[in-house]
Amino acid sequence: VQLQASGGGLVQAGGSLRLSCTASGRIFSSHFMGWFRQTLGEEREFVAGIRWGSGNTYYSDFVKGRFTISREKGKQSVSLEMNSPKIEDTAIYHCALAMRGYSQQANEFDVWGQGTLVTVSS
Repeated sequence: VQLQASGGGLVQAGGSLRLSCTASGRIFSSHFMGWFRQTLGEEREFVAGIRWGSGNTYYSDFVKGRFTISREKGKQSVSLEMNSPKIEDTAIYHCALAMRGYSQQANEFDVWGQGTLVTVSS
């Protein structure tokens, strides 16, 4: 499986932006898809994730209520809708796949997309 992320760019604080991630191979019901973000000098941090089979979603506290993760099984894709972004949401966002299921730990994800830069301006 390979992951291709897209949709990053410049957005004003309080606006909205949608990130997408498409898998080239098949994603199975037991898999877990996540979005992480990383800023310079910092480790990747979990943003949101979704169980591919059930669609159950998980969010970090700093995006809960603002971001929404969703999946389209037929398109083998996962999206992250970023509403009311804040300046501190500026980062490179990566989508990732955990074949063993639910996790919020970056080292438990097996496949990573290339990352897409999101810049939030005031």
